[in-house]
Parts: sequence; C-alpha cells; structure tokens
Amino acid sequence: MNILSYGLLGLLTRDESSGYDLMLRIQPHWPAKHSQIYPLLSRMEEDELLSSRWIEQTDKPDKKMYKITDKGIQVLLEWMYTPVSTSPIRDELSLRLICFQITNPALLRQWIEERRQWYQIRQDYYEDLLKALPDEAVQPTHSYFGDYIVNTKAAMKAKAGMEWCDWVSDLIRSGHAEQKVSNSH
Repeated sequence: MNILSYGLLGLLTRDESSGYDLMLRIQPHWPAKHSQIYPLLSRMEEDELLSSRWIEQTDKPDKKMYKITDKGIQVLLEWMYTPVSTSPIRDELSLRLICFQITNPALLRQWIEERRQWYQIRQDYYEDLLKALPDEAVQPTHSYFGDYIVNTKAAMKAKAGMEWCDWVSDLIRSGHAEQKVSNSH
C-alpha cells in the first residue's frame, strides 16, 4: 500500500465512486494518473479492501463503481494512526531563481508572472470547491469538514503564493531586488 492507495480508500469512505471520479477527486490534493489509479484499485479489490459493481449505461460504456469494505476501513484506520510524513519540497522555480542572475532579467519577470497566473488558477479552483460544499461543512462533526479545511488550506497557500509573486514583482520594478523580507510581509 502506498499513500495514493490510502487516499483512494479514504475517498471511498463517504460514497462509492468510479475510478475516473476518484481520479478527479484526488488530483487537487495528490497528482495521480489513470495509469496509477486503476492498477491500485484492482490490487485493492483483489486484497478485498474494496468491492465493485458494474453500472450499465446506454449512451456511454458501462461504469465500474468501487466501494470500501470493512477490511478496507480497518486498513485505512491503521494508516490513520501512523505518524504523518512531512511533505517534500520540490519546486523547479525555486532552483531556477537561485541562479537567475545568469539569465536575462526579462526571464525572471516571465517566470514570476507565469507562477502568479498558476496560483490564481489554483486559488479560483479551490474557491469553487469550497463554494460547492454545504454550509454545514464548517462544523467539525460534518462529513465534509475535511474537504472544507483541506480546500481552505490550498486556497490560502495559493493566495500566499500570489502575494509572494506580487512582492517579487514589486522588487523587480523598484530595482531593489536586494531588499530583504521585512517582518510586515
């Protein structure tokens, strides 16, 4: 079992889902492709961590729906009580920024603007996810509370990323790229 497997099981605790829908639901939090998800679903079904059923569709191919089993819930619960690993920090832009001085300064501006646009798209996406949640999701006892706090975290990170891009852009425009971050930022 890898972390993606546990994430898929976790998504199935609320309701049954197709492999495609699972992929769409997990991608905002854990990048995964069909080629990763479907073999994991098959393996977990073989291990009796989930069950499946086929739904006939007239206008599309039949759809396989997955549901977590009691054994799957037990495995998921065991994982839930293990220590949470720290997230690796892997950001190609950061590596490029360390040595940007060997390039054209226009390239730096381009990178920062592209990253800001990416953060804006991410923030809009997570804000849309938050708007789709029921109002009661803000209550810790609600079944969608986890979605609420995770999507809020992602929206806040995107907002902070845009603020950082704006800060860097201001430094570049003012010609004071050597300015240090103040405690007020």
